[in-house]
Amino acid sequence: MRLSLGFSPCPNDTFIFDAMLHGRIDTEGLDFEVFMEDVEALNRRAFAGDIAVTKLSYHAFAHLTHRYALLHAGSALGNNCGPLLVARAPMTDQQINAAAIAIPGKMTTAHLLFSLAYPFASDKRETLFSAIEDAVLDGKVDAGLIIHENRFTYAQKGLVKLIDLGEYWESGTGLPIPLGGIVVRRDIPEAIQQKINRVLRRSVEYAFAHPAEVMPFVRQHAQSMDDAVMQAHIDLYVTDYTVDLGEKGRAAVQQLFRIALEKGVISTYEKNFFINAA
Repeated sequence: MRLSLGFSPCPNDTFIFDAMLHGRIDTEGLDFEVFMEDVEALNRRAFAGDIAVTKLSYHAFAHLTHRYALLHAGSALGNNCGPLLVARAPMTDQQINAAAIAIPGKMTTAHLLFSLAYPFASDKRETLFSAIEDAVLDGKVDAGLIIHENRFTYAQKGLVKLIDLGEYWESGTGLPIPLGGIVVRRDIPEAIQQKINRVLRRSVEYAFAHPAEVMPFVRQHAQSMDDAVMQAHIDLYVTDYTVDLGEKGRAAVQQLFRIALEKGVISTYEKNFFINAA
């Protein structure tokens, strides 16, 4: 069975998907047509409903629980891995609320967390995540919300951290920060959903056990990223929660959605948004 599959070129995604795409594991008869795009482009594709299995920001997924269900494997979720708000110089909360802020997309979890922390900030400008640092440095915006590998490079470029939104989340909830997950369209039969989850978990476990084999695929799409930065990226975003969310991971996602609903960031969501366990 052939399924469309979307994920980003970021090291954490290419790391976990390599084995299932390159014949290193048993895919139980599944085959995949890959769409490798920036996460906000994947979010938009999911809103159109034209992809079967995809990486999705948890913010976007909160709006799409009626259409997609969450796999237990594949999530980027952990501690000390949240988005950072950076600027050229320190700023007060009042200044941040009045500032022009570059965000990596309206439907990113980074934007959701920023909205929870700064509900009165209104001048938010969508910018490709990899261009946010330069937009801040060039003075096109006052501050920028950075994700992915940029959290390892902003200080070298002379930018300062205003807030770590992962720390903001963790200090308030005591739970790991949910960033993105892998979802499957609800109209796909349940047995196939469970098969996809098994295959993805197998792929993650293979990557952990044989990192040298999967790294060429990671490097191919890492946009000339330094090996040390690439490995730090993987270590930060690929965790035990990526193998399986577990009870604590599922609780973190549920809490994120509950808070987003209470704060009016989302209007509703399906309470049963996980695939059924096999």
